[in-house]
Amino acid sequence: MKIGITGTGSYIPTVLTTNKDFINHKFLNNDGSTFAYENDVVIDKFKAITGIANRRYVTNDLNTSDIAFFAAEKAIADAGIDKESLDYIILAHNFGDVKHGQSQGDTLPSLATRVKSKLKIKNPKCVAYDILFGCPGWIEGVIQANAFIKSGIAKKCLVIGAETLSRVVDDYDRDSMIYSDGAGATIIESSDENGEILAHASATYAFEESNYLFFGQSYSLEDTTTTNYIKMHGRKIYEFAVTNVPAAMKDCLDSSGLHISDVKKIFIHQANEKMDEAIVKRFYKAYGMQMPEGIMPMNIKELGNSSVATIPTLFDMVKRGKLENQAIEKGDVVIFASVGAGMNINAIIYRH
Repeated sequence: MKIGITGTGSYIPTVLTTNKDFINHKFLNNDGSTFAYENDVVIDKFKAITGIANRRYVTNDLNTSDIAFFAAEKAIADAGIDKESLDYIILAHNFGDVKHGQSQGDTLPSLATRVKSKLKIKNPKCVAYDILFGCPGWIEGVIQANAFIKSGIAKKCLVIGAETLSRVVDDYDRDSMIYSDGAGATIIESSDENGEILAHASATYAFEESNYLFFGQSYSLEDTTTTNYIKMHGRKIYEFAVTNVPAAMKDCLDSSGLHISDVKKIFIHQANEKMDEAIVKRFYKAYGMQMPEGIMPMNIKELGNSSVATIPTLFDMVKRGKLENQAIEKGDVVIFASVGAGMNINAIIYRH
């Protein structure tokens, strides 16, 4: 029995925010002191490291569950299935629905339940739940769906990654320029005519690494509220990722029985262009090879880092021919790989 992706869909928010839009921000160090550089220098350095020029934000009237629903509708239509036949709806996110102007996440009821309601699915045996696994959440959801189907307790699963990080950023933190909003969805089912999950791997590093990404207060000393924002230790995350992600990808590929030369594309979490390039280069170096040109599709330049949504939206774009000079064909072997809060790492070897 082959278990694979039979439908994809994504939602790219409509509010375009460029790097120039941050030129008048007051960026501060984590101790509240001002930067030694002018904002144009900060922004240029940011672009050189992350590769991000633009990012997309949702309009004020939309929440994470709304855009997850939009992506889900497209995935269901793409797969050509009856929504009532879904056995599971698995929705990966980090902060729930954070309404415009608020900072508190709302997860009651779960976002997956909200999506099921918006889809108007009547079947009570369609089980809806959320997964909190940091940026690798969508991949972990696919791994769970694969296990459900392989065990025989499910036939069709909807797996979504959605986030509105623009609602939880500290305007005084230059890392706020990294984050964006978006949603991607996939239908996972057994089918002889579509792709196949060949191998997967997951890991959580929490002995010393658990707080590399965390919820913390504003860098502004004038902010006396108890509001918290997404924060990270960027250098520690970079060093962790470039060491551990290539090793996880290699273990996953080796367990699939395939050779590195079989890999056609690597869909890696769009976190930081330089970091992603370093990860993939080290992955190929482990096999004594150079990183092939065009192996790693990237949309971070235009879309920023939307956490759990980056890989499913990227895969959907490439599949639909919406990313210049990138395409996948039936039978191509691809790798999905991610790293994020937890610190969590996972990967999937997939034959399209």
